[in-house]
Amino acid sequence: MATPYDAFRAAVEAKDIDAAVALFRADAVFNSPVVHKPYQGVPALHAILSAVVQVFEDFRYTAEYASDDGHVLLFEAQIGDRELQGVDVLRAEGGELTELTVMIRPYSAATALRERMAALLA
Repeated sequence: MATPYDAFRAAVEAKDIDAAVALFRADAVFNSPVVHKPYQGVPALHAILSAVVQVFEDFRYTAEYASDDGHVLLFEAQIGDRELQGVDVLRAEGGELTELTVMIRPYSAATALRERMAALLA
């Protein structure tokens, strides 16, 4: 049986942001790798994921890790000439995703991400 984590991965890999966001509870929380304060709600999550699809080049998940209280998807991508690694940390309750935390390395890639995202979301 597919989990919301599996469905999220499939939607992101298909660049189907509407399907990915539909998996989240209305009050879902997004923790950004470059902004201190969490974003709350599906509209904010939709805007962010839509921009990320435009910014990341050659995005691919390379591994995943599961536990009783969450799921981690390891990914690689490029932003311009910067190669990066990152993780999507997902949490769910009752079959709905409740939280997405993204972490990215190296710092230079996170800085490039912040600059490009700010331009798209302004």
